[in-house]
Amino acid sequence: MRIDERIAERYADLSPQERRAADVLLAHLDDLAIYRAAELAELAGVSKATMSRLFRRLGFDDFTEVRDHLRTLRSNGVPVSLEGAPSLAAHLEHEVANLQKALTGLEEGGLATAATLIAEAQRVVVVGMRSSYFVALHLRQSLNQARFGVTLVPQPGQALSDELIGLGKDDVAIVVAFRRRPDNIDGLMEILEESGTPMILLADPSARALAARAAVWLECPLATDLAFDSYAVAMSVVVVLADRVLDLAGLSGEQRTTSIDASYRALREIENR
Repeated sequence: MRIDERIAERYADLSPQERRAADVLLAHLDDLAIYRAAELAELAGVSKATMSRLFRRLGFDDFTEVRDHLRTLRSNGVPVSLEGAPSLAAHLEHEVANLQKALTGLEEGGLATAATLIAEAQRVVVVGMRSSYFVALHLRQSLNQARFGVTLVPQPGQALSDELIGLGKDDVAIVVAFRRRPDNIDGLMEILEESGTPMILLADPSARALAARAAVWLECPLATDLAFDSYAVAMSVVVVLADRVLDLAGLSGEQRTTSIDASYRALREIENR
């Protein structure tokens, strides 16, 4: 259980002093790890002994164990600030390292295979839920410029099964599954596997167990020193993948992008410059 869930479960049984201490923990949950236990006790107006007693009531031996708990939450994608905001230079360095790792992996064979599967498929279904949805949406929009027959699921008010049942070996499913994904991803991939539908998995390293079901795994690191995951690498991989599919589409792809652009302008859906 997360520390906030532990507090909620035990709050009614806490003493008034412990409740004041618990309120401070909840108020500073996002940056809790940058404080010392004595500082938290001072903020709450309680003794260090009261704060230590609260940690034990919550199932922690001491504040060091609370810090370890927070780091575990961060590794699972929960937005928790561990050491305060890093410098922009440090953040840039981390992003560049993540991007270099992802693009190196693409060059080792995953990109060419994925692009060929997408270019040659009869139908392409892009699956994205929760935090993966906006990446999947951008991928669908980009691929739709290169070829016809690309759909995004689930649509509002629709079930996944409505779109997945009927897919087969001549189609391809792109499963975008970054961490904090729903529990049903594994079952979804199992259904696609049983139907013989080739799968491309676009996900972070936490999806390693799912990768065995996919024909291609495009690994996109998300972790940063910030409280929130960064999807900069994922968006860059989307651009590279769509570009390679457009290249494989050749003349038909060029004609499609030209026709779409002409339609945008005729319907005044983009600025005329």
